[in-house]
Amino acid sequence: MDEDSQPIQPQEQSCWASLPDVCLRRVFWWLGDRDRSRAALVCRKWNEMMFSADLWRYRTITFSGRPSRVHASEFESALWYVKKFGRYLEHLEIKFLNPYNAVLTKKFQVTMRGLLSCLGKSNHRLRSLSIQHLELDRLVWRKSIRSSFIRSLSFFLKKVGRRLDYLNLKGARLTVEQGCAVLNSLSHLRSESVVSQLNIEDYFSHHLAVYSSAQFNKTMATFRSLASLTLNYNCLSDELLENLCENNAGTLWTMNIKCHTHDPHGQVIWGMSWAKLARHAANLKVNFFFERVMKYERLARILLQEVPVRSLSLRSCYFSDPDWSMRPTLTDLLPTFRHTLQKLTFEFNNNHESLDEELLLLVLSCRKLFYFKIWAFLDVKFVERILKSQEEGQCSLRTLKVRIYTNRYETNDEDRTLREIHRKYRKLIDAELNYFVIAYPMM
Repeated sequence: MDEDSQPIQPQEQSCWASLPDVCLRRVFWWLGDRDRSRAALVCRKWNEMMFSADLWRYRTITFSGRPSRVHASEFESALWYVKKFGRYLEHLEIKFLNPYNAVLTKKFQVTMRGLLSCLGKSNHRLRSLSIQHLELDRLVWRKSIRSSFIRSLSFFLKKVGRRLDYLNLKGARLTVEQGCAVLNSLSHLRSESVVSQLNIEDYFSHHLAVYSSAQFNKTMATFRSLASLTLNYNCLSDELLENLCENNAGTLWTMNIKCHTHDPHGQVIWGMSWAKLARHAANLKVNFFFERVMKYERLARILLQEVPVRSLSLRSCYFSDPDWSMRPTLTDLLPTFRHTLQKLTFEFNNNHESLDEELLLLVLSCRKLFYFKIWAFLDVKFVERILKSQEEGQCSLRTLKVRIYTNRYETNDEDRTLREIHRKYRKLIDAELNYFVIAYPMM
């Protein structure tokens, strides 16, 4: 020790030594695993603090789908964590990022078997489980590996299903039989499931007409307290809406429905089925997400006037068809929901038609609209017209995000005009809006 340096006095240590446990736990909550391990070596009190349930209630476990020395210990670390702290878990999220080959999927399957087995034995607190984007229909998942994983997951859900409140299996990509078997595990030895939030978006493989499956409708009838349901439109039928009306009318608040161009969406659903559900589930709001389903005829068959639509997203993914027009959708179809629409998201290629006037009229007609995002070919002055309407109280947006497509490589003129518009309405923007506007060359 340097002669000039002073030894640490006891009173200088007391600020940490006397820190209340609740404050100390809050400090440790922000630390990563490595720093927590180091902190546990400081003293007995800190070591004991490391085993506080508050520190281990939430967990995201990420597995890399690529072979790498850096990620080599991920599988072992996950098992170590669950064995040591798994009993405290209340919210668990598992990510397996783009598996590279069958060797890694096998390693993941074996790890998950051990992880879920350990949790099933030691944990009695788990309320939330999320395992997203597994894409089990890909070739890297050999049939035996996929079957083993599904068995492990089903067995685990049978154990924790009676207390699980949130389940997210988005992007699992299963067959109807496999998917129903997993969901039925939640009601094992009981006639119903207690899950209140269920996400089965892209849960089934592409191209499956799930709506025609009696097995799926029977499975969904086991859910009796759903507050939020996320699924694809190819799962929707009059029978499913009837099930929701009979079993979940008192709890159902939100339905998120994705309709993709690759999924079957030609089924006939009667407006009276939606009307009955909306009447019994008085608080129900429906959010639609359309991917490359843009033609008016298709949208009109899905967006029935009886549906209590809260938000709508239409994305064409740069699809361009000179015979397609967005105008009828903007002028005839969407104004039907002007009394309920709160969020609008548009991404489309309208290079062949100008839609500024139609879009402005739609925004002004939707009096509850607070979120508006659009990526399209627009005149820069469209933004100024929106801001002027906001200033005059004709609309009440809180978020405005605009990407103005242009056919030129340079956007200097548009950028200059946008800066002038921002300066003119700066007070309004700063006070009221989450504002992002940009000109974007689309060649």
